[in-house]
Amino acid sequence: MHETPDRRAVSVLGSTGSVGVNVLKVVEAFPDRFEIVGLAAGRNVHVLARQIARHRPRAISVADAGCLEELGRLVDLAGIQVGLGTDGMVAVATVPAARIVVASAVGAVGLLPTYRALQAGKDVALANKETLVMAGALMRAAAAATGARLLPIDSEHCALHQCLSGREPASVKRLLLTASGGPFRTWKGNLAEVRPADALKHPTWNMGRKISIDSATLMNKGLEVIEARWLFDVPGERIDVVVHPQSIVHSMVEFVDGTILAQLGPTDMRLPIQYALTYPEVWPSTIPGMDFGHALSLTFEPPDHERFPALGLARRALREEGTQPAALNAANEEAVAAFLADLVPFPAIAETVEAVMDAHAVTRPARIEDVLEADAWARVRARDELSRRPLPASRA
Repeated sequence: MHETPDRRAVSVLGSTGSVGVNVLKVVEAFPDRFEIVGLAAGRNVHVLARQIARHRPRAISVADAGCLEELGRLVDLAGIQVGLGTDGMVAVATVPAARIVVASAVGAVGLLPTYRALQAGKDVALANKETLVMAGALMRAAAAATGARLLPIDSEHCALHQCLSGREPASVKRLLLTASGGPFRTWKGNLAEVRPADALKHPTWNMGRKISIDSATLMNKGLEVIEARWLFDVPGERIDVVVHPQSIVHSMVEFVDGTILAQLGPTDMRLPIQYALTYPEVWPSTIPGMDFGHALSLTFEPPDHERFPALGLARRALREEGTQPAALNAANEEAVAAFLADLVPFPAIAETVEAVMDAHAVTRPARIEDVLEADAWARVRARDELSRRPLPASRA
């Protein structure tokens, strides 16, 4: 199959994750208007096999040779370019036919493939916020050099993108990112006693494990502040966070004349995904919209910085710039993985991130390799910090 003027060719990085699966749902809702030309996954080969059978992409990638061998037993790979690991993801991100690359692989693993996609002039629909957190300046420079567009899939940044459409930058006073507050917003107990299962119970969104923990610590919102700084070229001090438990207002923009524009919608990732994939066009949605036929309350409150220090750590990383955001992100990924494995208590996540940031010698990255070096250093340092943390009460 070849893309026609009415058919958009799409590559998906992280196709078996929660965002990737929803991307394919949107694509499948418009079979005559999209073509999947690349799929990159990690180890979930059973889901990937079904995706390959349905879409027959030109290129695919999995984590390693063992995954590829298992995948070959599940689905016919004849005529499909196959790749492994980071190199395979880069190949999927730069497949010549692709018009838009969806970057939804979780964590730092998506950094280099997304960067190469921008260098190749591909538009990037970004769900991997870590990419801009780690290397925002380099990503913006790559996009500017090739004319590639960065389009947000995160519901909050998609909302800001819509509210800012057609507005002069000088008219913007501040951006307001909304946060659900996570599962512990009203928690009365000791956060040191919470278990991974508790932290995974997000009140309004159905998300992957890592991002669910980030939401519970509010690190997710901190990463979004950094992402917004690079997406919209707004200084961090003009980006605020407000807790909105209903998750109906996805974000707001306050203008210098005092007016505020807000974007509202259901908590369904298919809406921002469709926005990014079809931009600048607007296509009819295939899912139900908001129901105002019953009473609806919207409430807002400030975040609790004392109980959730991760948000402040992200702001510190943004102020210090350079490689500090990459160190923050790497330490957080390692700490979240340790918490999910029930090896450290919940507060150890933010404590580990802070310790790594305190020890990090910040530099100004000139190349993507400089960012990757900072990431690698921070992971080693974080593992060392985590190894000295006490076990959770449940494991002690």
